[in-house]
Amino acid sequence: MPEEKERSSDEELQKLLKKSADVEDFPDVPLDEFTPPTDEEWKAACEALLKGAPFEKKMFTKTYEGITFDPMYTRKHTEDILPKGVMPGMGDYLRGVDAAGYIGKPWGIAQACDETLPAENNELLRHENDKGATIYHIVLDTASRAGVDARQAEKVGDTGTSVTTVEDMHVLLTGLDLAKFPLYVYAGANAVPLLAFVAAARRAAGEDMKNVRGIVGADPIGALVTDGKLPASLDSYYDSLASAARWATVNAPHLRTVFVRSDVYSRGGANDVQEVAAVLAAATAYLRALCERGLTIDAAASQIAFAFSMGANFFLQIAKLRAVRPLWAQIVKAFGGNAEAQKMRIHARPALFFKTVYDPYVNMLRNTTEIFSGVVGGIDSFESAPFDEPIRKGDEFSRRIARNVQIMLQEEFGLLQPIDPAGGSWAVETLTRQMKEKIWAAFQGIEKEGGIAAALRAGTVQEGIAKVLADRFKNADLRRDRIVGNNMYPNMTETLLETRAEDTAALKAQRTKDIEAYLSDIDTKHRDEALAAFKADGSVQNAVEAALAGATIAELMAALTAGKGAETVAAIAPHRWSERFEALRRRTEDYKAAKDDNVKIFLANMGPIPQHKARADFTTGFLQVGAFEVLGNDGFKTVDEAAEAARASGADAVVICSTDATYPEIVPALAPKLHKVLPQARVFLAGAAPKDLLETYKEAGIDEYISVRANCYEILEGLQKQKGMIA
Repeated sequence: MPEEKERSSDEELQKLLKKSADVEDFPDVPLDEFTPPTDEEWKAACEALLKGAPFEKKMFTKTYEGITFDPMYTRKHTEDILPKGVMPGMGDYLRGVDAAGYIGKPWGIAQACDETLPAENNELLRHENDKGATIYHIVLDTASRAGVDARQAEKVGDTGTSVTTVEDMHVLLTGLDLAKFPLYVYAGANAVPLLAFVAAARRAAGEDMKNVRGIVGADPIGALVTDGKLPASLDSYYDSLASAARWATVNAPHLRTVFVRSDVYSRGGANDVQEVAAVLAAATAYLRALCERGLTIDAAASQIAFAFSMGANFFLQIAKLRAVRPLWAQIVKAFGGNAEAQKMRIHARPALFFKTVYDPYVNMLRNTTEIFSGVVGGIDSFESAPFDEPIRKGDEFSRRIARNVQIMLQEEFGLLQPIDPAGGSWAVETLTRQMKEKIWAAFQGIEKEGGIAAALRAGTVQEGIAKVLADRFKNADLRRDRIVGNNMYPNMTETLLETRAEDTAALKAQRTKDIEAYLSDIDTKHRDEALAAFKADGSVQNAVEAALAGATIAELMAALTAGKGAETVAAIAPHRWSERFEALRRRTEDYKAAKDDNVKIFLANMGPIPQHKARADFTTGFLQVGAFEVLGNDGFKTVDEAAEAARASGADAVVICSTDATYPEIVPALAPKLHKVLPQARVFLAGAAPKDLLETYKEAGIDEYISVRANCYEILEGLQKQKGMIA
């Protein structure tokens, strides 16, 4: 990884890059046969292809970040912002913190290992390493991150491996070459207990921490907004941050102990500006806290690693990574940090918000584009999540697919070679500048409120993210945001993947047996004395002694938090963009399984196939999003034939499908007949009626319209209510 590998500070390499950039003596390539079009000519050609559709509406794309993508970027429009005098590894690190990029030093492959039992997770860690992972990435369960003894845990192993004693950590780390490969552990709100376990297990194995690289890091602010509460004040967690940082600086100089993560904001639906601004504000709060507790700015900054979620907008993901590095450098520089301290260490993973339960194999494609954008943007390490992450823990197949994507990008697609491949791109440089400005403005807004903690207590961060989440859901409802396999193009033959739920009762029993077997022969007096010494100063050194004496993670955490107040804020709940459509479809499937019935939609296709097919196909896809039964046909010559067929179908709703040109004649004649033969049915019209016919169609009996402007979710949910699927 990144920080784990030796980074280039080779001045000769930087001089060589600068010299190559200054070369302007290129061979002349005449393009006389082409006449460069003017902007006006290009726009006129586009308007001709648009056939009357508004240019400004069709050719400009608005994002949730308040940035509008232009249809075309050119050098003359971006000349002033191109980073001509800045090379990778230089300046504000916009172009990367390493002058050599990934050449000889690939980004780290951090495949998450989350088996519940420590012994099984140890096997998985070694297996992933054998198959190409270059980082030992241990994912803990909720109880372990919160410092809860597995014997009291509500659900052992829910998100990862269970760790309660130093013996568990010893089992986890057995056989791992920590001198060669970095170790990643997100410890939750407080890293001291887990850090102590790692150090104690190493000491018990006759090793020290001098050569251990990676991250055993905490993010108390992230944990606070995830759960909505902490069992102690933020100041007490800052004390532990400082304790871990001071200890690591001396005893584990290649290890970082602060891990600022964006997943809570990303999963809440935040846009990229909100996500990055909140993370920068949290990191700034940690810098202040560490410096106030005696660390130098250089030592404090060197303890911080960042983790970002890579979202669905490919170019904005590249831009946000290129934008955040100079912003962090600017912040550290303002504190007085040196050039090395200004370098940002970035870990990333695919954003879970954009993954789906239905048609989950599309997640492979989503993950791949997100890895690609992260690499182009300059990540230091990446966790490629299994495609079935929203459903269950990964298996051998899904982990292999995830891992191999990164290996192929490195070894087969040549992504180790370009240094800052996006550098000089007119589009990306423009987006990078726009992202920098918006992130900085959002960051300053948080700072003006008194910092991230004050903003979270006031609820302004949560409110801003909630507004974006509502916009995302609305655009999904209207199918402006297309979620393949969910609100668009549903696979009606799909069988959901099995959840493979773990036997939590059996796992808890096994963990209880193992923990009690280990604790059965400890010297309780010695343990209590060690715990008292640890409680007195909160130092990692005394935490190590207590762990070796048999203290559990719960006892270590209690020593740090008991009697030190509490923190509460409004939590940011996790979501996924497809969750409402998944619930909608599952409701239909459950109803169908229980009652052998479904919402039946009859298509009143009028005229020959060419006349109704386009609208009938669109309507079928629209309604199948809810997994409804759509009754199609080849069309009817008369409205009486259509009405009789509708009556015989016993459908819950009817959709009239034809053309705009034929509707003025068909609708007034057919709609009343449909209401007569099916009094309880709703009658839809496929397409959008012109304003001058809206009243006519309404009087005829058209209840709603199915068109590209229709709210798909509301219509489908309404049909479920009509059927009785919703109480």
